[in-house]
Formats: sequence, C-alpha cells, structure tokens
Amino acid sequence: MRLIHTPQTDLTYDDCFFLPSLSSIGSRFEVDLGSDDGTGTTIPLVAANMTAVSGRRMAETMARRGGLAVLPQDLPAERVEDIVRSVKRRDPLVDHALTLEAHGTIGQARALMPKRAHGIVVVVGADGLPLGVVSAEELSGRDAFTAVGDVVSTDVLRLSAQEAAGEPAPLHARIAATHHEAALVLEDDGSLRGVLTARGVLRSTIYTPALDAEGRLRIAVAIGINADVAARARALVDAGADVLVLDTAHGHQDRMLEALRAAREAVGPRGSTSVRIVAGNVVTAEATRDLIEAGADIVKVGVGPGAMCTTRMMTGVGRPQFSAVLECASAARELGARIWADGGVRHPRDVALALAAGASNVMVGSWFAGTFESPGDLHVDERGRAYKESFGMASKRAVSSRTAAEDAFARARKSLFEEGISSSRMYLADGAGSVEDLLDEITAGVRSSCTYAGAGDLEAFRERAVVGLQSASGYAEGKPLAQSWS
Repeated sequence: MRLIHTPQTDLTYDDCFFLPSLSSIGSRFEVDLGSDDGTGTTIPLVAANMTAVSGRRMAETMARRGGLAVLPQDLPAERVEDIVRSVKRRDPLVDHALTLEAHGTIGQARALMPKRAHGIVVVVGADGLPLGVVSAEELSGRDAFTAVGDVVSTDVLRLSAQEAAGEPAPLHARIAATHHEAALVLEDDGSLRGVLTARGVLRSTIYTPALDAEGRLRIAVAIGINADVAARARALVDAGADVLVLDTAHGHQDRMLEALRAAREAVGPRGSTSVRIVAGNVVTAEATRDLIEAGADIVKVGVGPGAMCTTRMMTGVGRPQFSAVLECASAARELGARIWADGGVRHPRDVALALAAGASNVMVGSWFAGTFESPGDLHVDERGRAYKESFGMASKRAVSSRTAAEDAFARARKSLFEEGISSSRMYLADGAGSVEDLLDEITAGVRSSCTYAGAGDLEAFRERAVVGLQSASGYAEGKPLAQSWS
C-alpha cells in the first residue's frame, strides 16, 4: 500500500480514500478474497466474540460463506463445546432447518421464524420425516394456539442430496419457481438434511465455505486470560475448535503474555498444528511483537473504535484504527505473523481500507448484531421496524453476566465500572435481514476496491492500493443523499 501524503496525525478510516489505478481485472468475481493467516477463511470477515453477535447460527452461516465467527468467552464451557461440535456437524451447502412437530402451535412457529433467514419452519411427523412447511403467509391471521399441522403447506419442493449438489443454474430455476423459493433437502432415508433457497444456490457459486481438513465448517472460540488457559485450550481443540482467541481489553500486559505461553504449550509449537492462536487487543508495534514472541499467530488490533465501546471517552486510551492497523500489520509481517483489524468498520470501504493497511481479516461486531443469525431476540419498535439489541463486552450488562458465579459483594464492586454501552438498537435492513445480505454487500465493495486497484487477490491489493488523505468535507462529499438537496 502507498500513501500519497505523509500524515501528520493518526488516521481513521474516514480520513482515507483510494485512488484508482490501471487494472486488467475484468470482473469483481475474478478477485480471490482468501486470507493468508492460516485460519482457512475464503472471505476476510470474522464475526466478533460478542454475546450479541456470535452464537451457533452465526458460526454456521459465516463458515458456510467462507468467514469465521468467534464464540464469546462468557458462555459456559459445556455450552461452547456443544456449539463447536454442533457446527462441525452442519452441512457446508444447505442451511439448518427449523422444525416443529405437527401438534406444535402457530405461536411457536412465529417465535422460531426469525431464527433463520430462509423464512420457513418445517413441519415433521412423529417419525421425524417432513410433512411440509409453514411460512409467514400460512401463519398470517391465525390464532396462536392453532396447530401447525392444520395449516401446513405440502407442495414444497423436495430434493435429494445429489440433486442439491447439482448444476447451479437449473437448480436455481427449479427452486425459484416454487411458492416459497425454498426446497427441502432429504437424506436417502427421507429424513431432513436441511433447507436450500434459490438465493442460497446463487451464493454457493460466489462463496467457498471455510472448511477444516475433514471438510467440516470452521469455528473460533474466545478464552479469557484469567481462566485456566491451558486446560480450556486443550478442551476446545479436542471439541474441534480451529482458532483460539485470547481476548482482553488491554492485550499488552504480563497476564496476557503468560496466558499466550500457556496456550502455545497446550496447543503445540507453530508448524505442529493447524489450530491458530489469536491474541489482543493492542494498537502498537511493540505490543504486536511481544504477543507474537509469546506465541500468537495472529494479533487482534483495535482499542476503542467499536460502536458499543466507550473506552476512549472514559479513559482517553486508544488509537485511530487505520493507523493502528497499518503499524501493527507491518510489525506482524516482519515476524511472519498476521493481524486482524477489530472494530470501527461501518461501511464496505472501511473493510477494504483495513485490508489494504495489512489486515488478513476484519472483525465485525455491532454491524452483524442486527441480523437474523445473531443470538438476540427480535424486537419491533413503535414504527414497526425490526431490531435486535447489541451491547459492549465491557458494559455493565456484559460484566454482570460474566461475574454471575462470583459473590454478591464482588459483583457489586465490579458493577460500578463499565466501558461499554449496555443496550443499543441494531435495526435489520428492510428485506435484507440476514448476515448473508451483509456479506454480499461487504464483499461486493471489497472486490470492487480490488478491481479499481488492479489486484486479483488480497496480497496484490496490499501492494497496489494507493491511499490518499481527505478532510471531513471530502468524506461527506462521497456519501450518497437520501433526498434531493434543493
């Protein structure tokens, strides 16, 4: 990457823009977005280890589209290991189905519907075999206690696993012609494998799943540095975790270095394992080098840029994210390691700038909280707009959950301090509430950024990108208008 001006201050993403260069890339689909950090991601996006962002559904969907989700450290160990094993069993092509037996109620179906973006609940018999489906159309105007078996639609398309893996164009046409634009994919014995939508077929031609050596979906898990790090690392690797993220707000501290050494010893030396160890958060070259020397394969960079984080306002500590990524990425690559840019991205352009600055993956938090796949419950505001709640991991709400096992006095002391927002509404985009819709938007922008730079992959993008600096007026000039200015 080349800066056309020498900055006099540290830079945010808003301070920067790309200049176009001579390009031989004919289409954005020619661009390879695979990372080079050993995590196996085929798109450079990671869902953050926030309770309001990453859970079972997010992990499955992100990996199926080539990204990664990091389960938060606040979840009970048994639940985390259960989620890891569950995601490893998920199909790399078809979406996991929501199911109800025929005697289940419409009220239950309505509660289930927002858990997946495909918009249907599969009704199964006592033997577990699918009878049909219900969607919002079948549920509309019905009493909540009506059995779904009374309104089930049986004209849904049924496909074998072989048919679901067939030629995309004719398969898409078959599914798109159906009433629900979705098909049930069945095993040879007639049991349900999952749901495949017409849009899912299209996406399968654009995205490559992030798979481990056994062809299973990849998943990451966060570990707190105050835990028994070695024991947790061994248990998570045994459960199937591909990436371990040692996470604390201030990553450049002795306890983190001790935890990293313990994790490195438990997992095995570099080169002996496919499991990657990530550690953070930091914003300086010195901290990056220290974490890598202690055992990190990847360093997580970012203090204070996140939408839910109040660290900079509370403490004055942090650093504008573009400069932090640029400096830390350079230091990491000198040692053969990589960095993730964590926080501060609000538009696809920000993701592209982080990648140009040297990040191998970009971590997204609150932006992904407002999706069907995030763990929170779906709410509707006074104007009828759907949203989910997001909150910072250093907020009073998160700290209360994290310290639930401690005595009342210790919890009361810790509740006096917080560095994060405890509740914020993250609205689902109208007609596009899936994290997959956001992945489409982000990757389309990043691919186009690469074509403007004449780069066919992210390594070439880092080398060829030309970045300029702009004023606040320059940034405002580039923003679209929702209505005329006259």
